[in-house]
Amino acid sequence: MIRDVVMLDSGGTNLASVQFAFARLGVRAELSRDVERIRRASHVVLPGVGAAAPGMQRLRGSGLDQLIPTLTQPVLGVCLGMQLLFESSAEGDTDCLGILSGRLARFDETRCGRVPHMGWNRIDAIKSSPLLAGIDGDAHAYFVHSYAAPVTTATVANCDYGGAFAAVVSERNFHGAQFHPERSGVVGARLLANFLELE
Repeated sequence: MIRDVVMLDSGGTNLASVQFAFARLGVRAELSRDVERIRRASHVVLPGVGAAAPGMQRLRGSGLDQLIPTLTQPVLGVCLGMQLLFESSAEGDTDCLGILSGRLARFDETRCGRVPHMGWNRIDAIKSSPLLAGIDGDAHAYFVHSYAAPVTTATVANCDYGGAFAAVVSERNFHGAQFHPERSGVVGARLLANFLELE
């Protein structure tokens, strides 16, 4: 299996760690903002950490906001990258890419006790998905975020932190993980390997 993975150069601080996670699977994830190079890739990854507004500003500045919704190969958003696939975020009242329906909301401290949600938490599959193949029902992953996506028809796994939110999403060729696969041990490695199996 030969995979040509391109990671979007979106300016996020987790670029190198995500690249290393793919390298551990024997796959080189090339960093690029070049439209034609991205279109030629077999798989595209949108990483990101930080806030929605600057994240979208970086995508708009490079024209990637126009490109991403038109991609037809498997696309994986990681952490903020997953959040930016949605319609909007309450963080800075930001319009996002609009690929997935829903609006990101800040965790309610009166319900969850502490924001950000940071550390290991269980992910629960609610739908069958190739992304979750081989990931058992007691799987834990590493999260760091203050805003969360709602559980929608695109949600294939959720997590509970003062209420359920989308932990893994999948709709058409667009997929996302709210947790950090590059920091989630065997669970994260398996999700990335499953993503590479998608056609």
